[in-house]
Amino acid sequence: MEVCYQLPVLPLDRLVPKHVLSRRGAISFSSSSSLFGAPDPRQLSQRRGAISYDSSDQTALYIRMLGDVRVRSQVGFEPERRISHPYLCIDFRTLHTQLGTSAGTAPERRVHRLLSFQRYLHSYRLLRGVPQQIPLHILDEDYTGQAKCMLEKVGNWNFDIFLFDRLTNGNGLITLTFHLLNQYGLVELFQLDMVKLWRFLVMVQEDYHSDNPYHNAVHAADVTQAMYCYMREPMLAKSLTSCDIILGILAAATHDLDHPGVNQPFLIKTDHYLATLYRNTSVLENHHWKSAVGLLRETGLFSHLPAEDSLNMERELGSLILATDISRQNDYLSRFRRHLDQENLCLSNASHRHFILQMALKCADICNPCRPWELSKRWSEKVTEEFFQQGDIEKKHRLEVSPLFDREINTVGNIQIGFMTYVAEPLFAEWTRFSDTRLSQTMLGHMGLNKASWVGLQQEQTSVSKEAEPGSADADSEGAAAAAARRDSTTATAAGGTSSKEIPQGSKES
Repeated sequence: MEVCYQLPVLPLDRLVPKHVLSRRGAISFSSSSSLFGAPDPRQLSQRRGAISYDSSDQTALYIRMLGDVRVRSQVGFEPERRISHPYLCIDFRTLHTQLGTSAGTAPERRVHRLLSFQRYLHSYRLLRGVPQQIPLHILDEDYTGQAKCMLEKVGNWNFDIFLFDRLTNGNGLITLTFHLLNQYGLVELFQLDMVKLWRFLVMVQEDYHSDNPYHNAVHAADVTQAMYCYMREPMLAKSLTSCDIILGILAAATHDLDHPGVNQPFLIKTDHYLATLYRNTSVLENHHWKSAVGLLRETGLFSHLPAEDSLNMERELGSLILATDISRQNDYLSRFRRHLDQENLCLSNASHRHFILQMALKCADICNPCRPWELSKRWSEKVTEEFFQQGDIEKKHRLEVSPLFDREINTVGNIQIGFMTYVAEPLFAEWTRFSDTRLSQTMLGHMGLNKASWVGLQQEQTSVSKEAEPGSADADSEGAAAAAARRDSTTATAAGGTSSKEIPQGSKES
């Protein structure tokens, strides 16, 4: 149902007020003239909450508020459809608001895919009279100046993405991605419309769930910054094309788009509609990719390109995002190792360059153990808290608790040590074989120090527990050792795992 409010007369030749222009990602111009180039004014006004200037009525300003987002695409994907009960009585889109209340039933509603979890949550709160906390987007000049100074050193491995996100008032992903696209000259090279680009980046950031401790827009910005560092390495910098670079940046920015804060096994065992849609294969990664494609088409960012080129970019974007599926880690690692052993990687070959971009994105996605200790520790605590929150939900609804997700028997240190041993170390060892640079050695050095720090913290906790219970110290130590062995054999998936799935045994070969 469309509700249309007619405001006082605002002729098109009058300047639009600044407070209207500051509305984030919400202004679209409907006109048949060549100035705006819109083929169908009605199509452009289908963006929920959009402000549109309609050439058929040049004396009025309309604000169209839709309960759904309709995207009319001439090519490609069949829209996903979702219902309000993805699993049991839990709804991902109201997950964080229902933890403290009893789960209830609600009538079924069918909505389009582009009404993401995050946007549904906003409308859910609005309809129930819950005020939405909108951050102030006007920053003090001191803050913007400091953010610009940080961007001058965006290629440094010790870049503090948490500080940058604060200095940009929570808009770190938008600011960073826009800066990198400009720095490479991609906006001009691909003739990207600035309004469409900004609207796309705003929508991407909004579709990350700020309630997720780990899989949120800050993580996406961190991965994007790491991806930029890898693309600046000599082996890649001299080989990557402009198309490779823009795909690498966009894939990093959207690789966890609309992540619900739970992993794939959780979706499967709760019969979530996404698990059915993607046949239990790379469920989250497929959803991230299709969500990104949906935003590209909704904003029309690549609409000026030939249809075939636009489709190719969408497919290659999907190939990069799907590579972040941690359950396929061994497949990619084995292929990478085989190429390095045979020394047959040729970066003048487009398929080989694409494969290296996939490996770079995989490294960027799980690079948290390779950051300086203060940053790495903070990320480790965030990803573990997200695991534990899923474990709490599983307990609450009497589901089998996923391995490593029970806060009563697992610790941050144990999870991180297992993750570094079985996932991060093998991957970054092979990346160093491919690109043995100062950055690669720095990453391995940080990971070694961080692992030693977690081991030290674990030993301190063990000694404290022994002092607290001297009578049962031997039994506790034996039990702790056995539990640690079981956890290590389970292979921890922490600190940046895209979908937090288990890794099969034998992933460590070096």
